[in-house]
Amino acid sequence: MGPRTPHRARPLMRARAELAVALTAGSGGRGRSRVARLRSDGPLLLRPAIATGPEPLRRWSLAGQNTARISRAAGAGGPLGGDDLRFHVEVGADAALVLRDVSATLALPGPHGEPSRIRTTVRVGRNATLVWLPEPVIAARGCDHHSSTRVVLEPGARLLLREELLLGRYGEHPGTVRQRLRVCQGDRPLYDQELAVGPGTPGWQGPAVTGGRRALGSLLVVDPRWSAEHDGPPAVTARPDTAVLPLSGPAVLVTALAEDAIGLRRRLDDGAAELEQTAAAPAR
Repeated sequence: MGPRTPHRARPLMRARAELAVALTAGSGGRGRSRVARLRSDGPLLLRPAIATGPEPLRRWSLAGQNTARISRAAGAGGPLGGDDLRFHVEVGADAALVLRDVSATLALPGPHGEPSRIRTTVRVGRNATLVWLPEPVIAARGCDHHSSTRVVLEPGARLLLREELLLGRYGEHPGTVRQRLRVCQGDRPLYDQELAVGPGTPGWQGPAVTGGRRALGSLLVVDPRWSAEHDGPPAVTARPDTAVLPLSGPAVLVTALAEDAIGLRRRLDDGAAELEQTAAAPAR
């Protein structure tokens, strides 16, 4: 028997995806939001999509050809520990984009104890709209997943962003997840939140964080027109395990806890529906 080959660490999977949407001239003088750049590597695969049901916040008038629709699909398992993924999104002035996921993201441990990382940067241009509705991130046992998202909104830009996190698969203890979301209006911070849960994070199961729940998430809505219509974001009624926080901007943050993914989605959808109703009054 010959000499044993020295063990080699699994190389990092480095992948990058880029998406840009711009408004182009259309028939009758009406513009259309078209994909100007679409580049993706596995496991971040971007594909054009069509509307699959009612869009959230109907008052934004996202139905029709003026809105570009893209779905993000997983071209490989994971992310696994050691993977380094980057995602950049740009929505040009006056354009509109609805971005969804095809399925949930399952964060898995790697063979050498390294963390997985995904870094996302987003720019939403003047008077543009981004609706980003990713599916949940599932923190499988043993994972160490780091996610960083930075969003820059130019004047008049609107944003709806949902985040959902499931702590482990059914009957499974979760891994560790660290998430940070920073949203700025130009150079001014609007929202900056960092969350760490899982083994090794003190107090993560306490009442100030998850309260023992296995699903947690948020819905952030930024709509500059609220300033003129309501002198600030509309009031939304808080429910059990749900918090509603008006932000400057103006914006509203809905956060929720639940026992499972279905309950979490229902709470966030209820928050979005009530925002729709309370913001339906005509502008003064």
